[in-house]
Amino acid sequence: MTNALQELIRERLDREGWSYGDVARRGGVPRSTVHHLATAERVVRMPQAATLEGLSKGLGLPLDTVRRAAAEACGIHVYGTAENGAADTGATGDPEVDLLIASVQRLSSDDRRHVAALVESLLGRSAKRPPEN
Repeated sequence: MTNALQELIRERLDREGWSYGDVARRGGVPRSTVHHLATAERVVRMPQAATLEGLSKGLGLPLDTVRRAAAEACGIHVYGTAENGAADTGATGDPEVDLLIASVQRLSSDDRRHVAALVESLLGRSAKRPPEN
C-alpha cells in the first residue's frame, strides 16, 4: 500500500522521467533520503523542514504540496485550503501552526495537558521579555 508522499514522488518521477538521483541533485538532498521517502511504506515522523524544502525543489513542486503529502503519510491532517478552494475549519495560513494543531489532536489527553502547560509557560516567558528591535 502506498502513501501520499510515495504517490507524489513516484508520479513526478514517472511524468518527468527523473531518477531518485536527479531529484536529489536538483534539491540538494541525499539520494538515500529521496529513495527512502519514495519507498517507505509508512513515514514514522515528519521529515525535517530542510528535507521537505529540498524535496520540493528537487521535484519542482510547491513546498506546501510536499509538506501536505508528508504529513498525510505520517497520519497527520494538515488544516488549510481544501482541494476545491474552500478553507478547512481551523486554517491559519501558517503551515507550521497548522501542522502543530493537527499533531496535537493525535496526543493523549494527558499529553495535551502537558503541551498546554508548556505553551502557557512559553507565552508567559515571552511576555516578560522586552521587545526586540
